[in-house]
Amino acid sequence: MTARQHKLINQPAAIVDEMLAGFCAAYSDIVRLDGRLVQRAQPKAAGKVGLVIGNGSGHEPAMLGWVGEGLFDVNIAGEIFTAPGPDSIVEGIRAADRGAGVLLCVSHHAGDRLNAEIALELCAAEGINNVDMVLLYDDISSAPPGREAERRGTAGLFFVWKMLGAYCEGQVSLSQAKALAEKARDNTRSLAMSLSSCASPVTGEVMFEIAADEMEIGMGLHGEVGMGRQKSLPADATIDLMLPPILQDLPFTAGDEVLVLLNNSGSLTLMELYILYRRVAQKLAAADIRVYKAWVGAYATTQEMAGFALSLCRVDAQLKALWDAPANGAAMKQL
Repeated sequence: MTARQHKLINQPAAIVDEMLAGFCAAYSDIVRLDGRLVQRAQPKAAGKVGLVIGNGSGHEPAMLGWVGEGLFDVNIAGEIFTAPGPDSIVEGIRAADRGAGVLLCVSHHAGDRLNAEIALELCAAEGINNVDMVLLYDDISSAPPGREAERRGTAGLFFVWKMLGAYCEGQVSLSQAKALAEKARDNTRSLAMSLSSCASPVTGEVMFEIAADEMEIGMGLHGEVGMGRQKSLPADATIDLMLPPILQDLPFTAGDEVLVLLNNSGSLTLMELYILYRRVAQKLAAADIRVYKAWVGAYATTQEMAGFALSLCRVDAQLKALWDAPANGAAMKQL
């Protein structure tokens, strides 16, 4: 039996509220806190589409780090690894409303989707009608091609959040905002792997067991089962195993331009990440796929899990311009 893991917290019941208080104190020029709502310190101008996202805590800096200028208006924080409830989502929708409608972004997991759908029903009952939901997913391990809408939302949604946030700084309609989110989503593919588990900060219990000489390909953000376990491989061989199914899934082809994210699940070193990215760059160049921009680091974590997610987003002129647009969030800054 694995021993409980110690974490530097106070009372388990206070984890989320104390974390949010610390986060918003650290970035008070960017965000402010209202209960469990992380909001932009300076709301966007009236007449623009509001953007809301909710998520279970424990994956920081996602998604509270994407609240700010050129990004989300409101992030609704749930309990650890638990989606926020419908009433909290409705509260977030009200807070994000700037008079042009509100788009609720839902990272596809069963609880997130169910609570979001109930929240929209509550909005309708209250006469809040100018609101819509977009379901976001990217994980190729969770459903085969042709069943993309069944896939989980994972680290690659990083691309959607940034480009959608930039788009909604302009004068666009709610339907246009949803269509742009779907375009970015449909051009994004991700695959993750894990070398070790992590402990719940609430209970201290390890989430799952994996042997010291094994790795799992396709692991979800919450430890969901992926494509299966095998003996651990060196860095280059791991990328050689993971990149081809990503490229084949869209498919990405010679001549494409892509954004690349190599996301640290929690405890990999930057040294390891750069070694991994070196191989990604080599393989993409060999396939005549041009990297427009790359990001390497911890953007959607699962506590101290050792592993990474590799995500690619195919971009055209519109998506490149949105990617390059200014943003000012705690975890995403673009000059």
